[in-house]
Amino acid sequence: MADAENRPKLTVGDDGVVHVSWTQSLGKPMSAYIRYARSNDGGGSFSPPAILNDDRQLISHRFDALATDGRGRVAVVWLDARSRTAKTANKSPQTDVGLYAAVSADGGENFGKNRRVADHSCQCCRTALTWTTAGPVAFWRHVFGRNIRDFAIANLDGGPIVRVTDDEWEIDGCPHHGGGIAADGRGNLHMAWFTNGEKRKGIFYRRVARTDFSKADARPDMSAPLPLGDPARQAGHPAVAAAGDRVLLTWREFDGQRFSAWAMLSQDAGRSWGAAQKLAEAAQQADFTLPLLDARQALVVWNTAAEGLRVLTVAEARP
Repeated sequence: MADAENRPKLTVGDDGVVHVSWTQSLGKPMSAYIRYARSNDGGGSFSPPAILNDDRQLISHRFDALATDGRGRVAVVWLDARSRTAKTANKSPQTDVGLYAAVSADGGENFGKNRRVADHSCQCCRTALTWTTAGPVAFWRHVFGRNIRDFAIANLDGGPIVRVTDDEWEIDGCPHHGGGIAADGRGNLHMAWFTNGEKRKGIFYRRVARTDFSKADARPDMSAPLPLGDPARQAGHPAVAAAGDRVLLTWREFDGQRFSAWAMLSQDAGRSWGAAQKLAEAAQQADFTLPLLDARQALVVWNTAAEGLRVLTVAEARP
């Protein structure tokens, strides 16, 4: 199953192993399993698909995210409704949808038992996952207090839930608008998200200095939220990628007639940014943007109804 907030995920480790996770629809509305497969021959063949959720009820196990350290460990997180009961279903603010995880220590051949990372997450916002020097860190929209839907992170190896946005967005329902996260070569975290909160509205970027979030007393050093795009053009669904000291932000805008793909590039681990670049326009329906980044080039993959799949080049800032 694939939709705007819930796509199949693919990552390639330093060891060359290709890992794929996806959501398998079960026919019943909002019911699904989390599936996983791997390839040891560059995608020529794949292992038989495994079901990662050890709860097999016909309920919601959806919105998976995938990451690997490239040296044998693989992690998958997803939103899971196994704690929901007839008494609590659809009664906000207690969503009874939580964030669950499964981790493999042998390259995806076997996964450990599911672990509940957090209770009361937002129901239908995509999750995100990145690998840091301290382990895998998840990023998701959480329900704080009565019904505040801001973002949180947590290290899957253990540690507290850490609130990393304070937009104070109170909404009795899911906005279907998740965020993105990436770790750079120094262990800093880079995150992008959308909010319609009391404190700020639009899409934003934040840098979190290297922190071991597996420690109970973790206190993140976070930059101020940096606004991205033009809210008047419905800027939304930002994504982020990082490689070494390079960080790439992308998002989509719509002016009422045409969609456009945008990007911003940092060469110094998010401390400063080049100007926002409009990479392309589309006259008909257009997908969200996907950033790709390495030490040599910055690219954005964009699929549009009229122009098809495009790979767009982000201009490098000159000294």
